[in-house]
Amino acid sequence: MKNRATKTVFLLLACITLAACGPKWHEAGQDGFKLITQKGGATLGYNSAPLLTVDGYAFKDLNRNGKLDPYEDWRLPAEERAKDLAAQLSIEEIAGLMLYSAHQAVPDTNLTDQQVKFLTEDNLRAVLVTTVESPEVAARWNNKVQTLVEGMGHGIPANNSSDPRNETAATAEFNLGAGGRISLWPTPLGLAATFDPALVKRFGQIASEEYRALGIATALSPQIDLATEPRWSRFNGTFGEDPDLDTEMARAYVDGFQTTPGTKDGWGAQSVNAMVKHWPSGGPEEGGRDGHFNYGKYAVYPGGAFETHLKAFTEGAFQLEGGTGKAAAVMPYYTISSGIDPSGDNVGNNFSKYVITDLLREKYGYDGVVCTDWGVTNDNRAIEAFDGKCWGVEGLSVAERHYEVIKAGGDQFGGNNDKGPVLAAYRMWVKEFGEESARARFEASAVRLLLNSFRTGLFENPYVNPAVSAEVVGKPEFMQAGYEAQLKSIVMVKNHGGALPRTRSKVFVPQRYYPQTPGMFGLWMGAPAHWDYPVNRELVEKHFDWCNSPDEADFALVMIQEPYPGTGYDVKDREKGGNGYVPISLQYRPYKAVYARSESIAGGDPKEDFTNRSYKGKTVTTYNEADLDLVIRTKKQMGDKPVIVVVNLSRPAVLSELEPYADAVLVTFGVQNQVVLDIVSGSAEPSGLLPMQLPADMRTVEEQQEDVPHDMRPLVDADGYAWDFAYGLDWAGVIDDARTAKYRKP
Repeated sequence: MKNRATKTVFLLLACITLAACGPKWHEAGQDGFKLITQKGGATLGYNSAPLLTVDGYAFKDLNRNGKLDPYEDWRLPAEERAKDLAAQLSIEEIAGLMLYSAHQAVPDTNLTDQQVKFLTEDNLRAVLVTTVESPEVAARWNNKVQTLVEGMGHGIPANNSSDPRNETAATAEFNLGAGGRISLWPTPLGLAATFDPALVKRFGQIASEEYRALGIATALSPQIDLATEPRWSRFNGTFGEDPDLDTEMARAYVDGFQTTPGTKDGWGAQSVNAMVKHWPSGGPEEGGRDGHFNYGKYAVYPGGAFETHLKAFTEGAFQLEGGTGKAAAVMPYYTISSGIDPSGDNVGNNFSKYVITDLLREKYGYDGVVCTDWGVTNDNRAIEAFDGKCWGVEGLSVAERHYEVIKAGGDQFGGNNDKGPVLAAYRMWVKEFGEESARARFEASAVRLLLNSFRTGLFENPYVNPAVSAEVVGKPEFMQAGYEAQLKSIVMVKNHGGALPRTRSKVFVPQRYYPQTPGMFGLWMGAPAHWDYPVNRELVEKHFDWCNSPDEADFALVMIQEPYPGTGYDVKDREKGGNGYVPISLQYRPYKAVYARSESIAGGDPKEDFTNRSYKGKTVTTYNEADLDLVIRTKKQMGDKPVIVVVNLSRPAVLSELEPYADAVLVTFGVQNQVVLDIVSGSAEPSGLLPMQLPADMRTVEEQQEDVPHDMRPLVDADGYAWDFAYGLDWAGVIDDARTAKYRKP
């Protein structure tokens, strides 16, 4: 018995020892990949990479050399892993990391020939995803991409990214119990109108979960340009004109996107890298003309407020409350920040050593990825052309522009799928500074770029389960959160005589004229000009009784858009002998620029034989003047009965033309029509505040300084209320709460 007991104890100890030394992981097949879960270790997703077992844990042998390299060891710090891998890479592989693809739509799960080429031949690993057919399709496409690159070289995963994709359309429907393709939120300007950083952080948390379910690990957002120029067409992508609000919103947004709860440093498998844009702010564009075009290439600082524009970066996105510390990446804007560089070098921000190295890296200590805006190294054919944006370096070759970006301190080239110019830039560095210096410079960029993939867990598991994607993206609780944010973003600026809310009553909704307008890419947007109702009748009838005649109605609901004047440049003016520059008007009626500058602050281009870009004395007509006519006509038809005007804004507008004809005015920033009806009917109460001033007239617009916030005279309505920053009404009157106490200016 004694010998038998001894043998039993020995066998038991042997089993315990074997168990302790044996595998600590379990493998299961998934839809398109294999998943390894391990107690106390990282979750691994893989397809073709061999596995290594060390101390009972599983690791992927991504470079297939039969040993565990530091970069393959998920137990090590991300920075140590990135440095190890960067040192192993060839210059051709590093050049691939420095590429960022042009926009890639995902209509199905198949990779295009172009995608296969830039992933295999050019070693590209940063892919910009645009439209996707569905969450499941996006997941399967991602898995095919990851399977392809896992089998190559060092097995570096793709770091897929996206521009903002959660903004809604007016006609989108919401059903409380149903999900959607993705949760729907107001524009960033609408988020700013909530004056609620906690809400913005929650948006980031939800959106990041949806992004990761789509196979997206980098967000090309937030756009934290300080929008001090009211005519700028990209105003709606910002958090408005106030530096304090912009700073807090920037911090909340990045914290929400980048933080994985429960991790030591905030980074993890739920994190999405945030690429903040556009350093050092694209807000102060002269005359409001946008830097996507040659005619908008200059940002100006007549008020000397350059430092004010940096605050959202230096005190917001670079000083996070969460463990990730700072935004993972920064994108400079296209513009030439005129007169800022002490050396007098007047080049686009992406090419400026002063802007990127002297300020961003050295003065403010930013050591993350710097990625150019899209297409800055390409040629520009004409002043009005939407193509290359090589401002200030038009005379250089494409390869030389790449070299200038690298010398300035940049790491990555937005919109370039071709490694050729990057390798040419490497050879230029070798010629000027030597091989050792060139290798060190390129390796430094490689480390920064790889860090964003290591910290987000892509080297462990870049795959996503399509079934989980379908469940997560647009799930009901996310849709509900987005809908509530839309409600909170609506600003009531006028409510004369308590015209709102309207309980169940008869409503007249006039048809609106929809003009066809030119878009950013030089094409006409939307359907041909036509008349139509701005809101679905069935949706309206959930709240009100629809009337076809104003005589039968108790009130009218007029839904319009802000004035749309064009882009500030007109080829026809140039063909008639002018300089091509015309006003950007924020009013509906034709506008003559009587108070514009006689001499522009900045100017000059190889394609122009003049430097004065003034448009003083010229007249511009908006495309949608009919919107104002509609308000006036409806008021005449309704007589003493209330007219409720809902105007959707993407930037400030001169609403003094319509204010006398409206009993109530609601300002929206990209919301569903259903949200508007909830406010009008009293199902919800307005709580939003203006994230910018609404100017009294175009004179104050012309006389304000492009770089200075809060420097316009606001509209004052018939009730004596100024439509100023942080102003808004609820049912009781002017909102006066903790938000206004904190942000409203004296």
